[in-house]
Amino acid sequence: MRHNHAVAAKHSAGILLFRGEGERTEVLLGHMGGPFWARKDDGAWSIPKGECDQDEDPLTAARREFEEELGIAPPSGEPRALGEVRQSGGKLVTVWALEGDLDPGDIVPGTFRLEWPRGSGRYTDFPEIDRAGWFGLTSAKEKLVKGQRPFIDRLADLVA
Repeated sequence: MRHNHAVAAKHSAGILLFRGEGERTEVLLGHMGGPFWARKDDGAWSIPKGECDQDEDPLTAARREFEEELGIAPPSGEPRALGEVRQSGGKLVTVWALEGDLDPGDIVPGTFRLEWPRGSGRYTDFPEIDRAGWFGLTSAKEKLVKGQRPFIDRLADLVA
């Protein structure tokens, strides 16, 4: 993999939907779709998020990506900034907490195209997330990919 340091690091923005309060707080996470994540559970879930264009307002991108990944617009309400985290690959992730509720059964995930098996010349569409669910904060930290776990601690401080 070639690195071009003249190019700005990728930036993603997302919305961490939560319900409940204090120790009963739950968050909505999506299990990442595609063959790489199919047999993984712990460390294979993500906050609904996606790429933010360089000149785009990150909150606007977060709302759009939530809807693209889940097929449902985020609930109305006042998003609260949880800040940014730089992931190990260099990507900057900005997340907002939003209080609300939705039924994971209503989710219609977006898809992405991937050559699979790699090198086969065959392309298949996979769901961006293959399932979604509500998790308590302790469980959510186990399920989330490592680079997003700090957002759970920040949300816990917010709802304490």
